[in-house]
Amino acid sequence: MVHALAGGLLAVLLPCNCVLCGARGPALLCPGCHAQFFGAGTPRCPVCANPMAAAAHPAAMGLPCGRCQAAPPAFDATLAAADYALPVDRLVLQLKFAGQLALARLFAGLLGEAIARADAPARARPALLCPVPLGPQRLSERGYNQSLEIARPLGRQLGIAVHARLAVRVRDTPAQSSTPHGARRANIAHAFAIPDRALVAGRHIGLVDDVMSSGQTLQELAATLKRHGAARVTNYVFARTPP
Repeated sequence: MVHALAGGLLAVLLPCNCVLCGARGPALLCPGCHAQFFGAGTPRCPVCANPMAAAAHPAAMGLPCGRCQAAPPAFDATLAAADYALPVDRLVLQLKFAGQLALARLFAGLLGEAIARADAPARARPALLCPVPLGPQRLSERGYNQSLEIARPLGRQLGIAVHARLAVRVRDTPAQSSTPHGARRANIAHAFAIPDRALVAGRHIGLVDDVMSSGQTLQELAATLKRHGAARVTNYVFARTPP
C-alpha cells in the first residue's frame, strides 16, 4: 500500500508526457497509444512473427506461415510487441542511438504483455535469456547494448535469468540495416560464438533484441546455439519489420 501511495504521489509531482503523442499522464505511454499500437493487433506467424491474414478456419490458427513451413528457420518461435513502423520506430531509434535508456523498461513491459497474450504456459518459457550481443567496436562507440537493457527488466518480469555473455560476437560486422538485403546473410555469417556449451546444451534459450528485420541476425545466432546443443530457441523482439 505504501509503495502504491508513493507511486501515485510521484506521478502527481512528476507527471510524464506520452512518448508517442505527448499527452500528459502518469506513465510513459498513454492508454490511447497503448491500445492503438500495442494491442492484440493482427495475427502473426508463431515462428517468424510476420503478420498473417486471419485464418479461414479456427483450426488453422497457430500454424506457421508458408515461408516458415517451406524453409523452417533455426529458431522455433518469435514473439513481438509491435510492428517496426511509424511512430513506434522513433522510439527504437531513441533507445538505440540517443541513449534514452528509460525506454528499455517500457519496451520490456510491452514485450512482457505480448508474451502473456501468447498464453504459453510458464513451463514452456526459456531457461535463460540471451541478449543479442554487439561487437566490441560498436559497444565501445554506443556505450551500452540496447538488447541487454531490454533483457534485464524482461528477465525480472518473467522470472528468467539473463546471461549477458551466453553468446559473444567474435567479429564486428557492418550494421545489418545498412547492408543490402541480399548480402545480410553473408554479412552476419560466423559472427557469434558460445563460450560455455554446458549452459546451452539441452536447454530452451530466449533471444532478446530490439528489432527483427530480415531475421538474419537471429537466424545466425539461433543456428549457432543449436550447433552447441540448444533444444529450442525463442526470439523475444520489441518490434518486427513488416514484409
